[in-house]
Amino acid sequence: QYSFKEVFGTLVVQKQLFDVVAKPLVEDLIRGKNGLLFTYGVTGSGKTHTMTGSPGDGGLLPRCLDMIFNSIGPFQAKRFVFKLDDKNGVDVQCEVDALLERQKRDAMPIPKTPSGKRQIDLEFADMINVQDHCKVEDVDEDNVYSVFVSYIEIYNNYIYDLLEEAPFEPIKPKWNNCNTPVRNGDFIPPQSKILREDQNHNMYVTGCTEVEVKSTEEAFEVFWRGQKKRRIANTQLNRESSRSHSVFIIKLAQAPLDADGDNVLQDKEQIILSQLSLVDLAGSERTNRTKAEGNRLREAGNINQSLMTLRTCIEVLRENQMCGTNKMVPYRDSKLTHLFKNYFDGEGKVRMIVCVNPKAEDYEESLQVMRFAEMTQEVEVARPADRPICGLTPGRRFRNQAFREELQRKLEMRGGPINEETEEQAVSELLLQNFPPLPSCELLDINDDQTLPKVIEVLEKRHKLRQMLSEEIAKTVHAFKTVLQEFDSSIASKENYIQGKLSEKEKTIAGQKMELERLEKKIKTLEYKIHILEKTATIYEEDKRNLQQELESKSQQLQRQASDKRRMEARLQGMVTETSVKWEKECERRVAAKQLEMQNKLWVKDEKLKQLKAIVTEPKNEKPERPSRLRDREKPVQRSVSPPPAPSAPPVRLRHRRSRSAGERWVDHKPPSNVPTETVMQPQVPHAITVAAASEKALAKCDKYMLTHQELASDGEIETKLIKGDVFKTRGGGQAVQFTEIETLKQESPTGRKRRSSPSNPDQPEDAADSEWTDVETRCSVAVEMRAGSALGPGYQHHAQPK
Repeated sequence: QYSFKEVFGTLVVQKQLFDVVAKPLVEDLIRGKNGLLFTYGVTGSGKTHTMTGSPGDGGLLPRCLDMIFNSIGPFQAKRFVFKLDDKNGVDVQCEVDALLERQKRDAMPIPKTPSGKRQIDLEFADMINVQDHCKVEDVDEDNVYSVFVSYIEIYNNYIYDLLEEAPFEPIKPKWNNCNTPVRNGDFIPPQSKILREDQNHNMYVTGCTEVEVKSTEEAFEVFWRGQKKRRIANTQLNRESSRSHSVFIIKLAQAPLDADGDNVLQDKEQIILSQLSLVDLAGSERTNRTKAEGNRLREAGNINQSLMTLRTCIEVLRENQMCGTNKMVPYRDSKLTHLFKNYFDGEGKVRMIVCVNPKAEDYEESLQVMRFAEMTQEVEVARPADRPICGLTPGRRFRNQAFREELQRKLEMRGGPINEETEEQAVSELLLQNFPPLPSCELLDINDDQTLPKVIEVLEKRHKLRQMLSEEIAKTVHAFKTVLQEFDSSIASKENYIQGKLSEKEKTIAGQKMELERLEKKIKTLEYKIHILEKTATIYEEDKRNLQQELESKSQQLQRQASDKRRMEARLQGMVTETSVKWEKECERRVAAKQLEMQNKLWVKDEKLKQLKAIVTEPKNEKPERPSRLRDREKPVQRSVSPPPAPSAPPVRLRHRRSRSAGERWVDHKPPSNVPTETVMQPQVPHAITVAAASEKALAKCDKYMLTHQELASDGEIETKLIKGDVFKTRGGGQAVQFTEIETLKQESPTGRKRRSSPSNPDQPEDAADSEWTDVETRCSVAVEMRAGSALGPGYQHHAQPK
């Protein structure tokens, strides 16, 4: 939502818009104040239509012209009484010089300015046919006025004069498809103009054509002539898109009449020159929507750059006024802002009309336009303008006119002369009638002696009469001189009296002026203090709002931190509880595993003790006979009572021979400490995975296991044992090996024999000695189990079986 001083709907008429926006600017123009009115908006939003209007309904520009000429129509000066110079100033000249200049201009072979009596061009006749007859009420009747208009455009950041007369086809110059002038001998392309600063620090366009106009029709015809030269092009968003900023400048020169109310006062200091600028800005546009390329793209870039500079200047002015800073306003970055620098510095009122297109595609750009327009309302640029004091009697024009009309009426009533020439002619005729008439002076005969004496007599009478009239005139002149002297003396005394009174009044006025100056200084001081206090209050309010916002943000941050802390505490509490439960389970698992391990170790020790006890307590009178493996399978030996193995270990399967053609895979476990033997028979296992240490990965791929174990026999020879077993999965997810048989590879000397398993008494009989020879490998079987995830090494479980 954005706030503006006035918002007009889509069905608003041009008159209502003019009454609210432009009418106060025209009133200020006639009162000697400057004004600036420009339309701003996205391309295709109706800026040119608002400024120019349509047939049957004129826009702001023709209505402003009509109001100006309706107000000053009876008080306009003749042409060339006011003469603009080339330094943004104005001179005044008398009626004779103005007449000579008019005659000289009429004799020059140049196109004359359009006259108000000629027929109006039908192309724009409907636009200036305004029936409202709006006018300013309080127009100074003792001034004379003249209106000058000029029309320029700012194209690609260059200024061109649209009223400049070209040598060839001035209305429609030749332009090629690239929008550049054709280079030929008949046509000279328009030259860009330069901005300058006059002695009053006002910006103006040097060398710009300024036409003096005397009617609305004449002024609008000049505007229409320049409008045809304005650069427009067809884009994706607008069929007739303005490619330049156009500025129509209306200058109003006014000066007071002299004391008689007849002629213009020949004093340049008394001339007031006011100016009203009507600006039709080119619309801002996005190239991705207009699909512009080439010259259109360059034009769009310059248009957007100038509008961005205008926005930057307004923002810096606002910051300087709101915060009391003194930043430099970048007026010179663009010709548009440089031309109207004086308006933004306070040389007149500035009014902006924001045109908005309700199309959904223009939503984002319209928001940017309205955001900028709302911000410009906070910038104050108007300041009071001082008018020169004339010091002449007001109302002198109509009093002098009324005096002349009354004098002429009285002379007509008396039948006397109407003017000075007829009065002088009547006086001479009256004098001639008082003289005696001359007789006939024709001499018909040489002897005529009567004609000449008569003529001499009449001439003598006329001479006497002339002397009498001369004496009377002398007496009358003397009397008149006496009266004049008396009148002069009375006037001198009155003048002395008046001078005394005037000196007293001047002293009183001087005292009052000093008092006024003191009061004005005091008022300025108080206004400055009020301004400073307002700025300080604004700064404090801004600080207060910032602190409140900061306090709210801090409180919200504290609330967020407290909620985050509570969430973190709850999360940590849950993590602590979860971790405690996890470690309790892990401890229970480790305790159970440790108990199982200790139980297995105790069971192994018990078995070893039982085997040792069985070996020690075995009868020695007979030499045991080595049973065959087939007999061992048929006659299972009763085991001693001992704790059962852990539940996770699988039951021991019966050992049996398996076919070697089944294609089993073997794990060939050869420790690195094995010594190679030079025996004829070497163990060779096909499809084997040779490892140096038993691993669960290797066991998972095979179903047979073979461990090569070497030890030193009693006779000093190396004995190699191949311990074989079956691999199967356990309930715990690991791999277990159950040893099934042991093959022994041994080299013996032909003269050697087996060593006793334990030292014996030499006195014992031979049978007792033979009973001590035993084969430990046939008395026990070994099972190795490896559990997944266990850090324990392989557990060896010995199951003793008597042979």
